[in-house]
Amino acid sequence: MPEGPEIRRAADQLERALLNKTVQEIYFAFPHLEGYEDLLRGSIVTRVDTKGKAMLIRFDNGYTIYSHNQLYGKWYIRNLYNYPNTNRQLRLALHNEKKSALLYSASDIEVLRDEEVSGHPFISKVGLDLLSEKVTMDELIERMKDKRFRNRKWPILLLDQGFVAGIGNYLRSEIMFKAGIHPSLRPTDCTEDQLEKAAQSIIDLVSQSYETGGITNDLELAKKLKSEGVKRSRYRHWVFNREGASCFICGNEIEKTVAASRRLYFCPVCQALPDKKGV
Repeated sequence: MPEGPEIRRAADQLERALLNKTVQEIYFAFPHLEGYEDLLRGSIVTRVDTKGKAMLIRFDNGYTIYSHNQLYGKWYIRNLYNYPNTNRQLRLALHNEKKSALLYSASDIEVLRDEEVSGHPFISKVGLDLLSEKVTMDELIERMKDKRFRNRKWPILLLDQGFVAGIGNYLRSEIMFKAGIHPSLRPTDCTEDQLEKAAQSIIDLVSQSYETGGITNDLELAKKLKSEGVKRSRYRHWVFNREGASCFICGNEIEKTVAASRRLYFCPVCQALPDKKGV
């Protein structure tokens, strides 16, 4: 599933292709949305917002297209009517005089009036979004201590879009590693220093992943490994998808477990429980 940084990068591409341009043609694959084609044809795209893993395409006539890529959705930006060769199913197409924005495979698409967006079931419950809002460490730490979140184990909490929007499976493993947090811990089990490290890791890694196209490892180390011919999948992350490989910090083997029915990676040394560190 694309995570917040990937959706924001896709939104940036859409903005470059669609912003301040008139929609000359629009296509919805779902019959219940076909009635909006005439309504949106001839309107102008005013901006493309994101809220976590959701995208909001805003128009000058007071309407917004909400979409969520879920597991398999993917946006393509192409020259006008130059459709990609893919087995995916086209769900939404926006065409202006030069470009086509094409959404494939996603099934969660709605058209809302602007005033309805904040009340949408996903938007109304989603938490802080670091890529569309200014979020401070203090705000994140306060959230970690909130009674809604403080007693939930970190691997489950970090996937909760109501806690922080846009964090998915690779980011949660990377955030916990950088903060030195063992997968069995909850915010309430952590010291103030650990909470500060967790907040800083969330801010840093979400931003870095957005800026680099998904690299969460140390950038100098990633550059060095790339120059040595190491595959991107082996230098992209600190721990995610690196089961059995050596930790870049301590050299111990990275381990894999399952949390919230999804794979989780961690270093048992760098993320040891407090009473086991140094043993």
